[in-house]
Amino acid sequence: MTTDDGSKTIHMPDLNEQYHSRHGALQEALHVFIDTGLEHFLEVSLSRKRNFQQNPIKILEYGFGTGLNAMVTALHDSKTPIVYTAVEAYPVNDEEVKAMDYGKLLGNEEMYEDIHQCSWEERHQISNHFSLTKQQKTFEQIADQDSYDLIFFDAFGPSTQPELWTVDIFTAAYNALKSNGVLTTYCAAGQVRRNMQSVGFIVERLPGPPGKREMLRATKSL
Repeated sequence: MTTDDGSKTIHMPDLNEQYHSRHGALQEALHVFIDTGLEHFLEVSLSRKRNFQQNPIKILEYGFGTGLNAMVTALHDSKTPIVYTAVEAYPVNDEEVKAMDYGKLLGNEEMYEDIHQCSWEERHQISNHFSLTKQQKTFEQIADQDSYDLIFFDAFGPSTQPELWTVDIFTAAYNALKSNGVLTTYCAAGQVRRNMQSVGFIVERLPGPPGKREMLRATKSL
């Protein structure tokens, strides 16, 4: 389906759910994960240490899906290297990848093709400043410890799949982050916020993307 900003998403009738916001798939990705996530992390981290740009940012995405979040991150104009890991239990098929056409939308068809055609479970250098590792597994199988600076949490909504928004899931996410690491998500549900807080996150409610009043940003502060 075509969303309100002209970008496309996948609609799943059996779940009555979309991979991205109907109000604008691209706008949502940029607002939630780039502006409120990556840009925020760069600003805070640069204020802490002068040589931050020499160190890569490690990002973990919960829900690779159509590859849109990875694509806009790869195209970000920061010179800071980004090491991106994306977890997806059920990859989209080639027909769906072609239908999304994000490469044409974002002006880099070669990069979009590389992101989807590169093999799983291996690290690939997509551009000079962006590497990608795609892992086919469930969220429950994530067991990293103190490994990531940023988490992009882009699971299907809690009304559709509440098992992806539990205390156990957020405990693993908290453990996967380094100290002062940040998690961003489009979701602002009260129970989700409380689950995040119960595992130790400091949680902010922030203005959401078009069509959503609020979103959440959570910080691991130790």
